[in-house]
Parts: sequence; C-alpha cells; structure tokens
Amino acid sequence: MAGFGIGQAVRRKEDARFLTGAGRFQDEINLPGQAHAAILRSPHAHAELVSIETKAAAAAPGVLAVLTGADVRADGLGTLPSVKDARVEMTRRDGSLAVYPPQPILAQGRVRHVGEPVAMVVAETAARALDAVERIEVEYKPLAAVVDTAEAAAAGAPQLWPEAPGNVCFDWFAGDKAAVQAGFAGAQHVVEIELLNNRVTAAPIEARGALGEYDPRSGRYRLHANCHNHFAVRDLTAECLGLEPSQIRVIARDLGGGFGMKYFVYPEHPLMLWAARRLGRPVKWMSGRVEAFLSDTQGRDHVTRAALALDGEARFLALKVETVANLGAYVSHMGPLSPSLLYTEMLAGAYSTPALYAEVRGVFSNTVFTDAYRGAGRPEAAYVVERLAEEAARQLGLAPDEIRRRNFIAPADMPYRVPLGLVYDSDDFAANLESCQALADWPGFAARRAASERSGRLRGIGISSYVEKTGTFPEELADIRFHKGGEVSVHVGTMGSGQGHETAFAQLVHEALGVAFTRIRVVEGDSDDLPRGYGTGGSRSANVGGTAIHLACLEVVEKARTLAAHLLEVAPEDIAVGAGRYTVRGTDRAMSLAEIAEAALDADKLPQGMEAGLDSRAVGRVADPTFPNGCQICELEVDPETGAVEITRYSDVGEFGRVINPMIVAGQVHGGIAQGVGQALMEDCRYDAQSGQLLGASFMDYAVPRADSLPSFETATSEILCATNSLGIKGAGEAGTIGALAAVMNALMDAVAPLGVRHIDMPATPEAVWRAIRQARRGS
Repeated sequence: MAGFGIGQAVRRKEDARFLTGAGRFQDEINLPGQAHAAILRSPHAHAELVSIETKAAAAAPGVLAVLTGADVRADGLGTLPSVKDARVEMTRRDGSLAVYPPQPILAQGRVRHVGEPVAMVVAETAARALDAVERIEVEYKPLAAVVDTAEAAAAGAPQLWPEAPGNVCFDWFAGDKAAVQAGFAGAQHVVEIELLNNRVTAAPIEARGALGEYDPRSGRYRLHANCHNHFAVRDLTAECLGLEPSQIRVIARDLGGGFGMKYFVYPEHPLMLWAARRLGRPVKWMSGRVEAFLSDTQGRDHVTRAALALDGEARFLALKVETVANLGAYVSHMGPLSPSLLYTEMLAGAYSTPALYAEVRGVFSNTVFTDAYRGAGRPEAAYVVERLAEEAARQLGLAPDEIRRRNFIAPADMPYRVPLGLVYDSDDFAANLESCQALADWPGFAARRAASERSGRLRGIGISSYVEKTGTFPEELADIRFHKGGEVSVHVGTMGSGQGHETAFAQLVHEALGVAFTRIRVVEGDSDDLPRGYGTGGSRSANVGGTAIHLACLEVVEKARTLAAHLLEVAPEDIAVGAGRYTVRGTDRAMSLAEIAEAALDADKLPQGMEAGLDSRAVGRVADPTFPNGCQICELEVDPETGAVEITRYSDVGEFGRVINPMIVAGQVHGGIAQGVGQALMEDCRYDAQSGQLLGASFMDYAVPRADSLPSFETATSEILCATNSLGIKGAGEAGTIGALAAVMNALMDAVAPLGVRHIDMPATPEAVWRAIRQARRGS
C-alpha cells in the first residue's frame, strides 16, 4: 500500500522516542522503596571456596542482606536450568550422554571462571551495596586452570568436572564419513586449512539489568529485565526457584542492544526475585561494564581443521571439518546448539558439494560460558567454507569468482537437498555474485591495486558467498486488538532489540487492514500479555512473527467482511475489501473498518453466532526454515610497515525474500557487517593462560569498530520469495555478520599473499599483520 505498506522505506517510528529521550531502558526503571544489589564475583579462574565471612559487610551502613551459596541451599533453590530438553540430544564419543553440570546462582564449593557470582549484597543504595561487597572476606584455594580451546581436552589438562573426563561435554558427528573418504580418495586436489574463530562479546549499548518484586497477597513475582526472550526467562527462572511459570511475570522494555546475549537466563534473574521475597521490597541490579565482560555470555571460540577435495576441473567433491568448540565453565541455555547443529548444518554453504562430514567436540574451560551471538553457528560455518574456497582458488591458480561459479548450486536445481539434510527452496547464488561484483567495480580492481602499490601499500579484494538458515522456533502468537478512537494494537511474542519491529509490524498491519500507520501500536515484552511466545533470535521475527500477524489480520478481514455484509444486507462475497473500506460491489455503499469495529461491540448489530469484537489471535507456524543468502565483497589496503588495515570499499547484495522495509533491512545489514569486521580485525576475548584472567575486560583493552573503522557501504537486495511462509519473507537480521568474517579475511590474505604470507588468524590486528609480514620476509 502506497506510503506505509510492505516494501516502503518508512522511517522508524520508535526512533522519535529514542531521539527525544523518551525511551525506557532498564536502568530507567525504578520502583518505590526499591533496594539495590551488588554481586561479589570470583577473582580466580578456578578455586575451592574455603570460607566466606560476611559479618563486616552485613554491618556496613545501609546494608539489608548479605546472601551466599549457603543461603541458596537453605532456601532450597535450584540451579540454572541446562539444555537437557533441547531439540537435539548430545552424546560423548563413548555413547554416553553429554554432560550438563549444574550452574549455581551463587557459587557452591568451587568457582570455575573469573566473574562467577560468589555472594550478593542488598543495600539501600547501589553505592552502599558496592562498598559492602568489598568487605566480604573470602578464602580461596586456587586450582590449576585451563582457558585455551585447543588445550582444554589435552591429556593432563586441569579438569573442571569429574563427570566430564577430558573436559569433554559432547562429541557431535554429522554427515556421511564413508562418502567423504571416497571423495578424498578420488580427488585430484586437496586443500587443507586450520582456522581459529576468535572469542568475542556482544558489548551492547546498555548492559544487563534486573529488577525483581514480590506480591505476598497474590504470591506472584514480577521481573523487569532487558531480555529478548521474556517467556524463556520466565520459565527457566521459575524452574530455578521451584515455581510455576504462571507465578512470574517478566516485563522487558527498550533493550539497548542484545545480539543474542540477552536471550538467556542468568543468575541475576532468580537472585533479584529471591531477594525481593526475602526483604519484602523490590530489589534492583545493574551490571557495570567490567562486570558485563566477566559475566555476559560470549560467542564463537572455535579451533578448526578443514579439508576440501576437488576434481581436475576444480569442482568440489567432499568436505571434512573437525572443530573444537569452547563452551566455557558451564553449559549456557543454548550453548551446545550453536557449535553443533546450527554450525554443521550450514557447512554446505552455497555449493553443490556431494559429500560432507563434520565432527565437533564441545569442551569445558575456565572461562565465561559461550552461547549464541549474532548468527549463532552460521558465521562460523560460512567462515570455514569461504576461506577454503578462497584457498582452493589460490592454490589452483583460479580467480576467486571463477571457482565459486563452477561450484554454485544452480537455480534450476532448486529445491536442493544439501548433504546434511536441509532443503534450499529458492536461491540464485551466481546472480548475487554478479550483482555484487558490479557494485564493487570488480573490473577496476587491478588499476586500484596498482595505484596502491605505487604509494607503498598492499591492496586486496575478497569474496564471501553465504547462506543462512532462519526461522528458529517455527511458531509465534499474535493478537490484533481494537480500541476506542480507532487505534489498533498488535501484540506479538517476539521482542525487538533495535530491529525496528514497531515500524515493520505496523507496516504489515497497515497493508492488510488499511488502518492508518500512525494509529497502529506494537506491543511486545510482557509475558502476561500472551499465553506463550518465543522471543527474538535467529532472524525469526519477520518471517515467523510476521506470519502470525498476517494470519491474525486475515481473520480480522473475514470477521469484518461478515459483519459489513450483515449490516449492508448483502452476502459476504458481495463485499469488496480495499484500503480499509468494505464496499458493496458495483455501488458506493461502504463502511470503514473503524465503523465496523465500533459496530462489532454492539450485540444488537451482530449476526447470529458472531462473537462481539473484531479482535483476533493467530498462531503463525512455519513448517520449514528459510534460507536468506547473499554475496559480500571487501576491498582493503594494508600498510606493510605498520600492519594497519583500512577497509576502502565494502559491497553487499542480499537476498531476503520479500522486504518489508528496505531502509530497516539496509540498517540491519550495515550493523551486521560492522560486527563482523570487528571480529575479523580487532575484537578478542583473550584469557591469560596462567591466571585465567580476561585480558580485555573494558573498552580500554577490548576494541570495537568505530565510525572511522568502516567505509560507506554499498548495498542492494534481490527478491526471490520463499514458499515456506505466507509472506515470502526470509529474514535479514544476522546476514551482514555471516558473510563479513570471510570477506574481510579473504581480502586481507589477497593483499599480503604476494609477500608470501600464507595465513593470519582473526583478529587480524595491526600487530598480527605486521608480524606475519615480517616472518614472511624472513622466510620463516
């Protein structure tokens, strides 16, 4: 619909609230009489808790309570729920079930990573709580620790859990091993590569927080938390506290960024509710920035060996991948899922490789636990496949675009079943590459490289063709509710964290119902508002949540058509619907949706058997996932004397099915690329091997991209509708990140390869690049 419907670049309506200071973020939520909590966190990566002395802290001014693991045990609280009921059953190499150790909300007997919660102080003010925390005296008996991913399962490594010998949580196998062996046996060429997918943290604008309250009259709890899966946080918090989910209401407002990290339940969620019940008043906690580095889930952290078999025409025959994935000290909510199923199922990428086999070993270490971070397994898979494709082209003397064209799955072969079982329904990878090369001025690169050489710099260009799977948790609920004055509210079980839900969902409703865009209000983030919901993650909101909204709108249209026909005394099939008006065909007799909605509340105006009101609820179920895809081309320069890398041009063509709002999609792609560039060139959660201390626990030591780290992006979209949901939407929120890692690193390797540099791992900091160049020049 013109102006505000599907396909229009409508300005985000939520931005007016943010730009005028009217947003409501976690730290702005306060309740009368609230107390404040502070957490004492372990300074050791691995240690036994010998004793905890809290008398001095309890006597400090304004302190209301000092709570430890002993109090948790005395009150009979549980541990944070693990993934025992996850969608995939994990095992170890000997066939035994994967090990999911209990994660206490306050340490019990031992600490296993720096930052683990040991005790909590509740005081009248946040400052007094922080002061009192420093008065708690804890005697630790330090133990040997292991933080390195590759060393965690090595013989003689310090053990975190007796029930997990060798620190192995799970062994994951996927694919046809015999077929892969046969492919390698008949190969003309074999390309091998070893990769490190570095550990990163989400670093949202606003850190995590929680505000708990308890009503003794109803026996219900209310948790205000900046999370983007409020239903899961409710259910898992209830399990930890021994409650029914119906006893807890979780409310999330503006999140200030999430990127997966705010999807999960954390110790502070049950801790605030428990403290509120004990003290009889609300209790609030807000994470500090250093605290966030030590307690928020981190992402990635893979060590991988991969090999690609090719025939004499450089066509892919088989792919084998061996990965060790670092889970951290405990098993986070979805921690094992990202490096196993979500990772391996996307290793086919955009290519018609006949055989594929992957092994993933999930290991424990004395680090913060890892979990889903923007892309959750798919960026890791794309990085392996695209780095291999680039290395194969280099070794075989082919252009990087040519080797991809020879191996792309063709549109004529769709739907196409990849070796690990997924079925791509609608993609054109070659067209994406061609369009992206046009954006990037691929033919002009040689001249630009020559100009860089004249100025003493190295220039490289890199391609990344990616496919991702979206539509995780293939069900969502949505309500359409009518209000006096003509306002319509849309209630959905997702939760925006910056994606523009308030705008995109309003566009869907405006398109379907003809209601004025300004009269549509989107409501998310309250677990009491709908019976269930599945939050935001895995680029599911538009395709799954949008499907639910669309179906609810269709139900409204049919109700309105039926009532309009009754009031206008014609058959329903004689009513034409368009632009929010219900018109008798061939006449000027019509009613607006607002008039029909008002009449629907009058029982005397309803046909027999019709319920009052036009409010509608629908469950959106998506039977199969969608597969957004695209191509990214990065061009960069390297200063060989300093190792500094400057990205000079970045082009992206994405295929996301039907695009609701192209401006929002472009913004999501831009943000995703920025996070991918950050991981490739600068971000690194690195731990000291001896002490287990996180070496970058503030923005003084942990680098994130800034405006001057990035060029202006050149982006475009193609539009091939999928058939797996009624809107044809595929999802776009994580695509930028999925392609960016390989695009940047392929460009970097193209720049330094003439010097003899064969490999650089992420993050390719100036120091790392400088060292690689120096080593190559020395011939080492």
